[in-house]
Amino acid sequence: MNSNQAFSYSTNQPFPHHLTPHHVVVYPVDPCVVEALRSAIGSYVVLETTRGRIEGCVVDCKPDHVVLDVHGKKFFVRICEIVWIMPH
Repeated sequence: MNSNQAFSYSTNQPFPHHLTPHHVVVYPVDPCVVEALRSAIGSYVVLETTRGRIEGCVVDCKPDHVVLDVHGKKFFVRICEIVWIMPH
């Protein structure tokens, strides 16, 4: 296949697999939430998420997730799923 054939495809046809670009995963970052959670490391918080409420001690915070210790078990909560945070 020459270079002219490589990009001559119908828009009604699936994109040829050998030409498919690499997938890029983008995670939304909310710097204010990350900053608030980092300042709460070592403190007990209540998080309301899109899946429900979770309470625990903030162990660590990364740009895309926070780690909570809930009765000795670690929970990794995605920042983009947090609706609100309440210090306890």
